[in-house]
Amino acid sequence: MSTDQPMILIVDDDAELAAMLVMLLSREGWLTRTALSAAAAESALRLQLPAIVLLDAMLPDGNGFDLARRWRSAHPTLGIVMLTARGDPLDRVLGLEIGADDYLPKPFEPRELVARLRALLRRAASSRIEPETLRFSGLSMDLVKREVTVGTRVVALTSIEFKLLLSLAKQPGKPLSRDELSEAVQWGGYQPQERTVDVQIARLRRKLREASPGAEWIDTLRGEGYVFVPRGGVS
Repeated sequence: MSTDQPMILIVDDDAELAAMLVMLLSREGWLTRTALSAAAAESALRLQLPAIVLLDAMLPDGNGFDLARRWRSAHPTLGIVMLTARGDPLDRVLGLEIGADDYLPKPFEPRELVARLRALLRRAASSRIEPETLRFSGLSMDLVKREVTVGTRVVALTSIEFKLLLSLAKQPGKPLSRDELSEAVQWGGYQPQERTVDVQIARLRRKLREASPGAEWIDTLRGEGYVFVPRGGVS
């Protein structure tokens, strides 16, 4: 097998499910490793950083949400897909807020899982040929660290807020609808309601305003959506 093949780490205490996933993903030509506990997963990540982690929310020795939050901070480019029996929409929002790229409740359709993994791998590949930083006068976005700096101040954003700002900043001056922004936040089966996008944009605006008083980076266009307006242009 080629060493260029992506590695996918399966973190789930259900050994039978993990074995089924190994068979499924191996048929796609992907390399796999399994970890049946949080401790085993931590060891696997230290040994080799995978392209994607399939992460169960409930493990015998740890909480998947806590792991996702820590791994997102330590490994900004790591793909994280949460697999869990907890189908509560609030759990999905929490998973996305802490940095998961996708969330798939059990039981799931194998073809859907494969499709989502393919999409995540494509996005990761395309991001490697994009600039690592977006810079505007007074604002910069580090796409590797997922960090936003306004002036000299780092602005603490949730994963959803960062994705919203990134989608807007990639196309300055172009209005994006709520549907387009929802797709940017979560491109799998879960789609935030329009009201959720409005709430997240309001929070994002407030944080940027606190970091740069008097500056408005995001405008609302009635009937069209939201638009990123760089103040002073691209630097």
